[in-house]
Amino acid sequence: MNCIIIDDEPLARAEMRSLIHETSKIDIFGEFSNAPSALEFLKDNDADLIFLDIEMPLVTGLEFAEMLPKKSLIIFTTAYAQYALKSYELEAVDYLLKPIDPQRLEKAIDKAVLYTELLSRDTVKSTVESNTKDFLFIKAERRFYKISFSEIKFIEGLKDYVVIHTKQQKLITAMNLKTIHQKISGETFLRVSKSFVVNTDYIDSFDNHSIYIDESEIPLGEVYRSDFFTRFAGGLLNSD
Repeated sequence: MNCIIIDDEPLARAEMRSLIHETSKIDIFGEFSNAPSALEFLKDNDADLIFLDIEMPLVTGLEFAEMLPKKSLIIFTTAYAQYALKSYELEAVDYLLKPIDPQRLEKAIDKAVLYTELLSRDTVKSTVESNTKDFLFIKAERRFYKISFSEIKFIEGLKDYVVIHTKQQKLITAMNLKTIHQKISGETFLRVSKSFVVNTDYIDSFDNHSIYIDESEIPLGEVYRSDFFTRFAGGLLNSD
C-alpha cells in the first residue's frame, strides 16, 4: 500500500514522513506542499492513501478532497478540531489532530489498510438479498451471511459502499447508508451523521459532538444531534 503526503508546512511533512516510516506498513509515494501539485501528480499516478492537511493556500484540503475520485482514501491531518465533522461528511477514513500521536496514526493506518483489503475482495460485489424484522442476509464471496440486527454495532458509509461493523467481523456491501438503514427495523438504530448509523444498545458514552462505541469515535452531525438527544438521551440538554 502506498501513500502521498500533502501539507504546506515542510516541518509537518517531515514529521509525518518520520512517523509513517516507523510503522513500516505503507510506502510514501510522494510529498507535496499544495493541492494543485498533488492533483497534477494524481492525473498519471494512483495513490492508495492520502494524508491531507486542511488549511493550505490556493486550495484547502477540504476543497481538494471534493475533487478526488471516489476510490481515494483520505486521512486528514490538521491542527484544527473544528473540521472533524466536515471531514467525515467527505467520507474520510480518519481525522488526526497535530501534533500527531504515533499510536493514533498507526490505528488510522490499520483502518485504511483494512478498508483497502475489503474493497479489493469480492465483497465489493456483495448485496443485501433479503431482510426480516430481526436479521438480514448479505451475499458476499459466494456465501450468504446472516447478520442479526442485535449483532450490529454501527454501520459506516464508505464511498459507494457501507461497512457493517458487527461484534465478530466487518462486512462491506455496495449500498448507500440510507437504503440499508431503511432495511433495518427497530428504534435502536439511529442515523447520527451523513456517514454513520449506530445501534444505541452499544453506545458507551457520548458528548455534543461524538459518540463512543468500544474504541470507535463516531461524529454526531448537527442535523442529527437534536433527534439523537431526544430519542436516545431522553432530551438531555445538548449545549456546549
